[in-house]
Amino acid sequence: MKRVGVFVCWCGSNIGGVVDVARLAAEAGKFPYVVHSVDYKYTCSEPGQKMIVDAIKEHRLDRVVIAACSPRLHEQTFRKTIARAGLNPYLLEIANIREHCSWVHSKEPEKATEKAIDLVRRAVAKVVNLEPLSESSIPITKRALVIGGGIAGIQTALDIADAGHKVVLLEKEPTIGGKMVMLDKTFPTMDCSACISTPKMVAVAEHPNIELLTCCEVVEVSGYIGNFTVKVKQKARFVDHTKCTGCGTCWEKCPKKVPSEFNLNLSLRKAIYIPFPQAVPNKPSIDAENCRYLTEQKCGVCQKVCPVGAIDYEQKDENLEIEVGAIVMATGYELFDWAKAYGEYGYGKYPDVITGLQFERMVNASGPTGGKIIRPSDGKEPKNVVFVKCVGSRDEAKGKAYCSRACCMYTAKHAHQVIEKIADAQAFVFYIDVRTPGKGYEEFYKRTTDEGAQYIRGRVSKILTSGDRLLVKGADTLMGRQVEVEADLVVLATAMIPAKTAQDTARLVGFSVDGDGFYQEAHPKLRPVETNTAGIFLAGTCQGPKDIPDTVAQASAAAVKVCVLFSRREMAADPMVAQVNQSICHGCLACQKVCPYKAIEAKTISERLGGQVIERTVAHVNSGLCQGCGSCTVACRSGAVNLKGFSDEQLLAEVDAICL
Repeated sequence: MKRVGVFVCWCGSNIGGVVDVARLAAEAGKFPYVVHSVDYKYTCSEPGQKMIVDAIKEHRLDRVVIAACSPRLHEQTFRKTIARAGLNPYLLEIANIREHCSWVHSKEPEKATEKAIDLVRRAVAKVVNLEPLSESSIPITKRALVIGGGIAGIQTALDIADAGHKVVLLEKEPTIGGKMVMLDKTFPTMDCSACISTPKMVAVAEHPNIELLTCCEVVEVSGYIGNFTVKVKQKARFVDHTKCTGCGTCWEKCPKKVPSEFNLNLSLRKAIYIPFPQAVPNKPSIDAENCRYLTEQKCGVCQKVCPVGAIDYEQKDENLEIEVGAIVMATGYELFDWAKAYGEYGYGKYPDVITGLQFERMVNASGPTGGKIIRPSDGKEPKNVVFVKCVGSRDEAKGKAYCSRACCMYTAKHAHQVIEKIADAQAFVFYIDVRTPGKGYEEFYKRTTDEGAQYIRGRVSKILTSGDRLLVKGADTLMGRQVEVEADLVVLATAMIPAKTAQDTARLVGFSVDGDGFYQEAHPKLRPVETNTAGIFLAGTCQGPKDIPDTVAQASAAAVKVCVLFSRREMAADPMVAQVNQSICHGCLACQKVCPYKAIEAKTISERLGGQVIERTVAHVNSGLCQGCGSCTVACRSGAVNLKGFSDEQLLAEVDAICL
C-alpha cells in the first residue's frame, strides 16, 4: 500500500492570498493513497523542511507531493529534504500552484482553488506510479575549452587556469583580445582599455595551464558533460610560429596593402601582418586572399627577407582533436549593420558618418590617426559632432527590440572626449532615454552634461549634406518641435548583435539560442551562466548585451562553475533520462533525428530466433548526453522509448486523475 504525504505551501501571500490553502490541504487528504496532508506558511524554509522530514518518519510516507511554486525553483531543495528522511529523492512530485494558479488567476480565487485541487490530484496520481531512480557516475576530464578570446574568454581561461586546471583557449582571429582591445578608454573611470586588457593577454600566453589556439574554428563536438571530444580546424597561417621571432622584417617589406579590419577600414595593413602592436601571439599571419604569391604566384618578398625561414607557402589547414570536460562559450558580439536598415543616414555617400567603434579607433592613441579626432572625408578637425543613439536598438521596425545597454555610457564617453580634445567643440546627443545602470555611471553622465554636451530627446529622421558639412534632421520631443543641427561629424551608437556564426556554433556544440540569436541560458535568474546542455557554460556578450564589468563578472562566474565541476573525480548523472525497450524497438531511428542533444545512436544487437542468431539495429540512449527533454518519446512509433520519471503510464495516470 503506497503512503503519500501532501504538503501545501502558502508562500506567504503569493499563493495563500488567492488559493484557499486550508481547503486544498483538506481536499488532498481525501485522495486515494494520501495518509497525511498539511499546509504550511513557508514549506521551503528550514522549519518547513524539518516538518517534512518528521512527517515522513512519523507517518511512514513513501511518496511526497509538494504543492508550491515552480519545480525549477525548489525541486532540488525538496529532493534533498526527502533524501534526508531516508526516502529516494525521485519519489517526489511538485504541483505548481503559484505560477499555474495564484499568479494567473489572481482575480478568481474560487477557480484558482479548484484548479489547484485538480493539480494536486494529478500529482498524487503520478507520484503513486513513480519508481525509485538512482544516479550513475560519470568520469570527468579535468580540462576546459574556452571558445572565444575576447575579454570574457581571457578572464574565464585565467580563472580556471589559476585554479590549477588545464585550459584550451580557442580564437578564430590571429590574436586574442576581442573588441575590448579596440577601445580607447573605459567608462566611467576613463582607464586606458589596452592598459587593462593587454597585460591579461600576455598572462594568457605565459600561463603554464593555458594552451592558446588562434586562427581556429570548431567543426564538431561530441560527447557529454565531463567527456567532450572537440574537433578543431587550425587554419593555415603560412608562417611557422615555432620558427618566427616576430622581428617584423616580413611585413615591413611586404608591398601589398589592404584595409585594416582592426581599424575598421580607417587605415591600411600589409598582406602579412599582426593586427595591432600588442597582439598575442605577436607573430604574423598571411592573408591568403590578398597575398600576391598565394593568389598569383608572384612577389614572395616576405619569404626572401625572413631571417629564420619561417614563411611556409605550402602550409595546410590542420585538424585537431581535443578532449575536455567542460566548454565555455565566449564568442562575443558584432555591431548591427546600420547601413542596410538606415539608408537615410547616408551610407556609402557620407564618409563623415561613422560608428562608435570607428570613433574608438580614431580617438585611440595607437589608432590610425594617432588619437586625433578628424573628419574622414578631408582630415580636418570637426567642431560640431552629433551622436545618434539607439541605431538598431529599441527599434522593432528596423532593428532590434532590446536595449544594447552599453551605448548610453559609451556615447557619454565619446561626447566627453570631443569636448576634452577639441577646443570650442560642441557635442549634440540625440537619444530616446538615458540609461545609466552601473556604479558611477550616473555621475559620469552628469559630468558630461555639465561639460556642455547637449542632449536632445528624439530620433534622427534624416542626414543630408549642407556644403561640406552634414545636416542632421530630427525631433526634440521635449520641446515639441523639429530640429536641424549642422555637423562636421556624425557618430552612430549601433546595436550589439550576436556574432554571425553564433547560431551555427550553438548547433555544433549542442544548445539553443533565444529569439534574437543570443545564446540561451538555462534560467535567467538562477542559472544565468549555464545552458540546458550540461557542461556548456556562457560568458560575456554571447549571452546578451552587457558592458565590460558585467562581462568580466559573468566570465568569472562561468569559471567557478567549471571549477565546481572539476572539483570531483566523478559526477552524478541525472537519472531522469530516456530509455529504450530494445525488445520492441524497430530501429527506425526517428528518435535520433529529433534529439537536440545528439544523445541517441544506433546500436547493433544479437538475438537468437528459431535456433539462429540474427543481428538487428536498435536505438541506444547515451545517458551522459540525454537531458530528459522527452522529444524522442513522442517520435517513437512503436512506443519503445520512455522517459524515466515521465513514463507513459505515469502521464496517463495524471490524465485519468483529472478527466475521470
